[in-house]
Amino acid sequence: MAAAPGRTTAERAEDGVLRTLAVGALQLEAGGALPEVELAYETWGALNADASNAVLIQHALTGDTHVAQGAGDEPGWWDALVGPGRPVDTEKYFVVAANMLGGCYGSTGPSSLDPDGTPWGSRFPFVTIRDSVRAEARLADRLGIRRWHAVLGGSMGGARALEWAATHPDRVAHAVVVAIGGYSTAEQIALAQAQLLAIRQDPHFRGGDYYGGPAPEAGLGLARRIAHISYRSEAELNFRFGRRGQGAENPLEAPHGAGRRGRYQVESYLDHQASKLVGRFDANSYISLTEALMSHDVGRGRGGLQSALARSRAQFFLASVNSDRLYFPEQSDELARALPGEVPVHSIDAKIGHDGFLTEIGQLGAELRRRVFTL
Repeated sequence: MAAAPGRTTAERAEDGVLRTLAVGALQLEAGGALPEVELAYETWGALNADASNAVLIQHALTGDTHVAQGAGDEPGWWDALVGPGRPVDTEKYFVVAANMLGGCYGSTGPSSLDPDGTPWGSRFPFVTIRDSVRAEARLADRLGIRRWHAVLGGSMGGARALEWAATHPDRVAHAVVVAIGGYSTAEQIALAQAQLLAIRQDPHFRGGDYYGGPAPEAGLGLARRIAHISYRSEAELNFRFGRRGQGAENPLEAPHGAGRRGRYQVESYLDHQASKLVGRFDANSYISLTEALMSHDVGRGRGGLQSALARSRAQFFLASVNSDRLYFPEQSDELARALPGEVPVHSIDAKIGHDGFLTEIGQLGAELRRRVFTL
């Protein structure tokens, strides 16, 4: 691996700056098509002479491209992992983070304008994890990256990393797959369906064509509440909130009916999480990305999980969260058994639940330096 060149002040100022790049028309796995696709992305660091130091980091369901702080003041969602001197050292590696196809942070999605200048809305086609990976491969081509030193992500980002290793077996040297299995299970699909129905049954949804009018905020907020319960562990919710009322509110005091009683603290917490997401995310994109995650099955059409992964030349680094009740550690264990050779599953010790892949990612730092990021 050739050394990265010295970087100018101007080059450093480009770290963590959102850009978009057109990658052409895309035929989709489910049969639809998009006439023109743009992908939004951010980069950190510099590509070295032989383009061998490139790292692709994949965001989770409602995540964005801002993995690390970069030149601005806004913190990144994986600052503990990515940045100067961090395990993914941006003084040594060229880091790319792309917004998934169907998202609402700059990539082509339901809120994007079609060729006639109208938001896609209900006409936006069904996209899968594979579709996004195919689009991301074109982004890599345009950036001059033939092979990634590593592709890594957690949750839906882990699904995309895994799909990269299977779809482009010669283009990934290391695949770091955290808090996800080889496919979405029936229970995970069931949880997702409840979230999608919450949005679709909002009166403001209008079949997905709500742009220019009220957004389906109630439905999106309810979807987030359902999801967030699965992101956190029972032990964490009970420890933080128990059965306590919210501030001066009394959940057992309702002289005007149950609909106007005070809230429990945990209800206030879920209300807060819902409000935060509604303020920053598009409901149609939530549907599009959730449908894509429901489609996740790396063995589909490839003879099953083991056969699909046998083609990959990547070295795999797997990790699970020991308190995860959305993507159970057993699914990571199953994935490890499907891979050639002996692949350990590293455990993130977190009381928080699934979101431990975000909050406690620093626990993997030493092993990632030793096994993957060795420059």
